[in-house]
Amino acid sequence: MLDVLLEGGTVVDGTGNAAVRADVGIRAGRIVAIGAIDEEAARTVDVAGLVVAPGIIDPHTHYDAQLLWDPTASPSNVHGVTTVIAGNCGFTLAPLKAEDADYLRRMMARVEGMPLGALEEGVDWSWRSFGDYLARFEGTLAVNAGFLVGHCAIRRTVMGPDAVGGQATPEQLEEMKQLLAESIEAGGLGFSSSQAYTHSDGDGEPVPSRHATLEEVLALCGVVREYPGTTLEYITDGCLNGFDDDEVERMAQMSYTGRRPLNWNVLTVDSHAPDRVANQLRPCDRADELGGRVVALTMPTIVGMNMSFGTFCALWLIPGWGEVYDLPIPERIEKLKDPAVRALLDEKARSPEAGVMRRLSSWGGYVIGDTFSPANEGLGGRTVSAIAAERGTSTFDTLLDIVIADELKTVLWPSADDNDTESWRMRAELWRDPRIMIGGSDAGAHLDRMCGAPYPTMWLADCIRGRKLLPMEEAIRMMTAVPAGVFGLVDRGTIAEGMIADLMVFDPETVGAGPVRMTKDLPGDNKRLVADAIGVKHVFVGGVETVTDGAATDARPGTLLRSGVDTVTVEVPAGL
Repeated sequence: MLDVLLEGGTVVDGTGNAAVRADVGIRAGRIVAIGAIDEEAARTVDVAGLVVAPGIIDPHTHYDAQLLWDPTASPSNVHGVTTVIAGNCGFTLAPLKAEDADYLRRMMARVEGMPLGALEEGVDWSWRSFGDYLARFEGTLAVNAGFLVGHCAIRRTVMGPDAVGGQATPEQLEEMKQLLAESIEAGGLGFSSSQAYTHSDGDGEPVPSRHATLEEVLALCGVVREYPGTTLEYITDGCLNGFDDDEVERMAQMSYTGRRPLNWNVLTVDSHAPDRVANQLRPCDRADELGGRVVALTMPTIVGMNMSFGTFCALWLIPGWGEVYDLPIPERIEKLKDPAVRALLDEKARSPEAGVMRRLSSWGGYVIGDTFSPANEGLGGRTVSAIAAERGTSTFDTLLDIVIADELKTVLWPSADDNDTESWRMRAELWRDPRIMIGGSDAGAHLDRMCGAPYPTMWLADCIRGRKLLPMEEAIRMMTAVPAGVFGLVDRGTIAEGMIADLMVFDPETVGAGPVRMTKDLPGDNKRLVADAIGVKHVFVGGVETVTDGAATDARPGTLLRSGVDTVTVEVPAGL
C-alpha cells in the first residue's frame, strides 16, 4: 500500500522535459510510482488541475539562527522550498568560544540584518563545536537544511580579537585547517568566505575573513578537497562595480585548489550597465581554464529593499556619505539640515565614483513607507517626486525634509531602475547560461529590509502568466535539478522513481506571492518582512506534508544534510 497517492496532476519532473499528466505514488518517503497508478493508498490527494514539481532548493540562505526558533524556515517553506543551504558568505554561528558569542551576535546583526534582540533571546549560544551546533537540528526541521562552515567563526575561534586586523601565524593557520576539517567531519557541507568591503562587524571593522591572505583562503579551500560531498561558497563586491584581475584569479584558484564547485553571490543584471554581466562571468571562464568551476548566483525576480536614514543600509555605502552617517543621530540630523552638506551628498551619490550605488540617487522614485510624525501624516505610499511637485522643492530636499521630520525613522522604498524591458531580456538570456544558478534570496537575513524568500512563486507566476520569458518546465529545472547538481544532493531535485519525495504542488492559474508585509513574530517581539504564498496547495518533505493551502503543518520530517552522507562529490577537472 502507498502512503500517499497524488492523483491526476500535471507532473513537471525537474529535468526540463515537457509536463505530463500522471499520478505520483509515495511510500516510506520516496517516490515509488509515476503514471497511471491503481495501487491502494493510505491517503489519496486529488491534484487534478495542479502542477506537481520537485521541491525548490534555495542555495543561498542565512537561516543559521532562525532555524533554532523556527524549524519551518518561514516564509520560504510556504513558497515551495524544501531544501535550504545556510552558512553562506563566511558567516556561521559555530564553531564558538563562550567569550565570542557577543562578537558573533553583533556581527550577524550588523552584516546580515538579524535583530540583535532576536539573537539574544531566541538562541542560547551554548554549543561550542560545529558538531554541537548541528546536533540542535537533528529531528527538529520541517525542511532539509545543510550548513557550510564560515571563515569568520573559524578565524575568530583560533585568533580571538586578533582575527580582526591580524595575520595568522603558521601555527594558527594549521589550527584553522584542523578546525575546518573537524567541522566538515561533523557534517559541514564545505567552506564559505567573504572579501566584500560592505561586510563589517558590530564594531564597524572589516569582518575577520577580510583580513585573511590569499594563502590562508587557499589553504582552507585545500581542506575541503579531502572530504567527499563538499563545496565552496564566496561573496565579493564584483557584483557592484565589476571584478578586477586579482579577484577573478582568487575565485578561480579557490575552486581549483579545493577541487570543488564554488558558487558566489550575486550576479546582477541592468541594461544601464550592459558590460557588467560579461565582467561578472570572468571568474567562471578563468576557473574553467584552470580546471575548476565557478558558478554565479542570480535572482530571477527583483527583490525590493527598504532603507532608512537612521539605521545601517545601502545608503551608507555611497562614497563620502559615511562621514555623515557615522555621526550620532542628533548630529546627523543637524548635518542633513545644512544646504551645503545636502548639495555635497547629492553630488557624491550621482558621481561616477558611486558606481552601482549611483542607482540610489533617483530620489524622486522613492516611495514613502511607514512614517512617524504628524508632519508626515498621509505621505505613506506616495512618491517623493509627487510630494516635491506639491511643495515646489527638489526631490532630494523633499526626501531629507521628510526623514528629518521623523527623526530619520522614515521607511523608504527605492524604485528599481533595472525593471526595463531590455534588462529582462538580458536576464532571460543569462538564465540559460550554464555558468549561472538561480538563487540569492538571502532568506533569514536583512529581516526588516527585504524579503527574498518568495522568489520561487513570483518567478513561476511571471513565467506562466506574466512576461513568459521562460517555459515553466525550464524555470522549475533551474530551481531544483540545477542546484541539486551543483551541491551533489543525493536523490533530490527531480521527480523519478526512487527519488526522495520532496514535492511542491501548486495551481498554475493562481501561483504567486502576496505583498510584502511587516510582522512582529521574532523572539523579543522583533519585526521582519514576510510575504504569503498564493496557489501553493501542498508541500511534501520526505513524503510528509509540511504545507497545506499556504500554511505550515506541525510535521518535522526535514533532514539535516551532512556532507558525504546526503551529498556526493561534484568533481571538477583536476587541471590542465
